This record gives sequence, structure tokens and C-alpha cells, in this order.
Amino acid sequence: MTQIIKPAPSLTLANGVQMPQLGLGTWPMNDAEAATTVAAALAMGYRLIDTAENYENERGVGEGIRQSGVARADIFVTTKFNRKWHSVDGARAACEASLERLGLDYIDLLLVHWPNPDQGRYVEAFQGLVRLLEAGLVKSIGTSNFKPAHLQKLFDLGLVPHLNQIQLDPYHLRDDLVAIHREKGIVTGAWRPLGCGNAMLTDPVISAVAERHGRTTAQVILRWLTQQGFVATPKSSNPLRMAQNLDIFGFSLSADEMAALGRLDRPDPEMFDADSFGH
Repeated sequence: MTQIIKPAPSLTLANGVQMPQLGLGTWPMNDAEAATTVAAALAMGYRLIDTAENYENERGVGEGIRQSGVARADIFVTTKFNRKWHSVDGARAACEASLERLGLDYIDLLLVHWPNPDQGRYVEAFQGLVRLLEAGLVKSIGTSNFKPAHLQKLFDLGLVPHLNQIQLDPYHLRDDLVAIHREKGIVTGAWRPLGCGNAMLTDPVISAVAERHGRTTAQVILRWLTQQGFVATPKSSNPLRMAQNLDIFGFSLSADEMAALGRLDRPDPEMFDADSFGH
């Protein structure tokens, strides 16, 4: 029997659109796993589903949405497009292709997946998103993995994403970007919020906080993120962990606990650099 959990609270994007703060990430699920997991997640109480062209599972995500029986208007779908579509017309083509794969008639949030500054067309890609917003094919628009210099190119033209999705967790604080986001009214989205492997999930500082609250370390990390006003989309297809990840809004971290996790930042030489990596 599916455990039903109260849906996550929503926050308001700059254009008034409501976005759930906690959602399901779907990388690296294939179509079959995505269909099953998305349907189960929506039945459980998830209302935000995060996918991308590059994940190659949009068809599965769409199938899961249809299988769930949850009304489309109650589901927030985020997807992203690749570098080959970085132009005004390309953004339209990417959006239409994603809509076809998802089987939907609009996307709640469409993102430029990586800036790919080597080809220098991410501004045009975002201008294409603006047109899609005006056409009603998307409800909100944003960027993913944009660094301060990439965002500044948009700001210089009066363009401001509704959300910038970045790698962010207690080991990767990204304070420079968070400060810019807050100044400009951009929501911060966190991908891979629980890190890679078990390092953060077994961290002694986080473990001590989790023990005090009778929670898992994953729940503490996700609460730390959402308590700052960020959106987090952890990936899991395990029903127990999916339920735990969503069930984080019944407790709060103290100021000291928030600060303790905020002191865990560390260098990561393997972190993707959006000036040189992208697809």
C-alpha cells in the first residue's frame, strides 16, 4: 500500500507561479523506471517532477504522469534542453520536442541545461524561452548551472531567470550564486542535493543533527536546503527513501544546526565547471 504524505509546500516564482519546494529527480532513470517511479511518487504526494532532454526519460515521465491519475494542473514538471538548441528558434524546437515526448501541452518550468559558453549562444537560448513564456507553452523559465558571469550576460539585457538550478549541498555551498539569486529574486534549485555516494550521508556533523531529531541524514540535508528557501529534487526509486525525502516539513533545524551544516563546504576538484562542461 502506498504511503501517502502531505505534498511539499510551494514557493512563489518571480512571475507568480507556485512551485513545490521538494520534488523527484529522475536522472539516471530510463523510461520504464521513470514511468513506474513517477506514478508511485505522485500517488505518494509528490507534485514536482524534474527531468531533462539529456536524461532520455521524458516519455517515461509522461507515462508516469498519465498512470498516476493526478490532475495535470496539480503537477509541476521541470525539463531542460541541450546545447544544440541554443538559439531563439532552437528553444522553440526543443520545447515542442519535449512536449511531444512528455505528452503534455505545456511545461511548468523549462531550463537551459548548461550555458556552454564555448559556443556563446546561451543568451539567445534564454531569449527563446522568453518567447515561449509569452506564447503560453511554458509557465516559467530558467537556467541550470549558470555561473555569475553567465547570469550577468542575461542581466545586462534585462533578462532574469525565474530559477537557476545548480549543484548545491552542505559540501558545495555556492554562496556567490545564492547571493546573486536573492538580490535578483531568482529561486535557487539544488540538483544532486544529497551528494554523490555516501560521504554526506555518513558525515558525523550531519549524523549528530539527525540523531537529535530522530531523522535520517538525508532528511536533515533536505530540510537544511528547503529551510533556506531552496528547491530540492533528490532522486530515488526506493519507496521508503522516496517517502522519507518528502516527509521533511514536520521538523525544523535550529539556527545553530543550520550554521553547523553551513560550515561543511570544501573544495571539490571533480565538480563540473560550467565554463568547460555541458551538453
